Amino acid sequence: MSRGDDAPGDTLTTQRIDKWLWFARLTKTRTLAADLVVRGKVRLNRVRVEKPSQTVRVEDVLTVVLNRRVRLLKVLGLGVRRGPAVAARALYEELTAAADPLKPLAQSSLQLPSWQETGVGPGRRMPGSGRPTKKERREIDRMGGKSR
Repeated sequence: MSRGDDAPGDTLTTQRIDKWLWFARLTKTRTLAADLVVRGKVRLNRVRVEKPSQTVRVEDVLTVVLNRRVRLLKVLGLGVRRGPAVAARALYEELTAAADPLKPLAQSSLQLPSWQETGVGPGRRMPGSGRPTKKERREIDRMGGKSR
C-alpha cells in the first residue's frame, strides 16, 4: 500500500504536491512550495489546490504562477529525492509556449528601458540620472572654481 511517502522500497503512484514542486526544483525549499500552494498559486488539472498535502500523479497537469509567470507543466514522473537539475527537469514537461523564458508575462509600462535600447552598457547609467560619480563631482568642482 503506497501512501505517496518516499519509502525506498515502494514504487510511487502519488506524491504530495509540495514535495513534488520541491523535487522538480520549482521552489528552493519545501516550505516555500507549501506556501505557494496555500496562497492559491497552484492548480491541479484546472482545479485550485488549497492544501500542500494534495496528491499529484503522473499525467496530471499543473498550472503554477512563479515570478509573475504562468507555467503549465505535465507531470512525467514522481521524485524520490531532490537531485540535480537534469533529474528534476525529467519530472515534468513544459507545456507553456517558450517565447522568452526570462521575460515575465505581465510587464509594467513603467519599466525602465534595457541597456541595449539606451546604448549605455552594464555598470553604466544614462547621463543626468542619479547621483554624480566621483569623476563628475570633480568636474563640477573644477567648473565652480574649486580645486582639490
